[in-house]
Amino acid sequence: MTNPGWGGPYGNEPTPSRSTCVRHPDRPTSLACSRCGRPACPQCLQAAAVGQHCVDCVRAGNANVRQARTVAGAPASGTFGLVTYILMGLNVLAFAATALQSRSLLDNSADSSLFDSWALFPPAVATGDVERLIGSGFLHFGPIHLLVNMFALYIIGRDVEAILGRARYVAVYAVSLLGGSASVMILEAPISLTAGASGAIFGLLGAQAVILLKLRRSPTPVLVVIGLNVVISISIPGISLWGHMGGLVAGALATAGILFLPNVVGGNDRRRASMVGWCAVAGVAVLALAVIAFRILDLRSQMGL
Repeated sequence: MTNPGWGGPYGNEPTPSRSTCVRHPDRPTSLACSRCGRPACPQCLQAAAVGQHCVDCVRAGNANVRQARTVAGAPASGTFGLVTYILMGLNVLAFAATALQSRSLLDNSADSSLFDSWALFPPAVATGDVERLIGSGFLHFGPIHLLVNMFALYIIGRDVEAILGRARYVAVYAVSLLGGSASVMILEAPISLTAGASGAIFGLLGAQAVILLKLRRSPTPVLVVIGLNVVISISIPGISLWGHMGGLVAGALATAGILFLPNVVGGNDRRRASMVGWCAVAGVAVLALAVIAFRILDLRSQMGL
């Protein structure tokens, strides 16, 4: 039976035209991007609010979308905890080196040339061993000291890194370490031997408290942790209270400079605000270095140098 008025392959209606995908010329397609109109195969199309867009239009649209940022101006989509893991690895490597040199896990500070060269000893700093100011922050007295500090760095560091971003996080960590060393130099006994990442970790605690204030959230939990650690530092012999306090103050000041000072000086210009924040971090570092230089001159005069 036939029907002359019926369309379709057996009728006389026009056959739909088929083109080839602009990205895959060997693939015929009857689909097209609803934004630019170019033919595209299903693999090159993505569903949109209206119609479907080709990958080129999706990429162009994403380029115009403002990237989400944290209160510190860091990309909100940054790799979570990467720098923290690197810092942990460096601490573990330094401990492994001292343990191998001393041939002891429990007494890794004995007969270790790395420990002898990097441990913070103020008279040695006064005679030119300035590498001790930073290197001491990667040494630890035994595995328990290492594990406690690395656990604290793991818990605190990743959150601070996510807010500050990698570069600012490294800067705050370094300034905190330097602040702890400066405090040890001027407030601890000259013959004291100090090592450990706890000064920098206390700096991250201070940074975390400042971040919570910026987010208008209560810093009470962090302040309680800081208070407990201060009590422990006072109660247990051999813990450097001043190293902790120096790191805490330096980290808090540097983070406050990053988060609060740009709003006062930088205005709405993001680049200028970022520069103001970096200048604040540099200012804290310069202050720590000035304290260290003053103490070095004092020690050298006492040593008759």
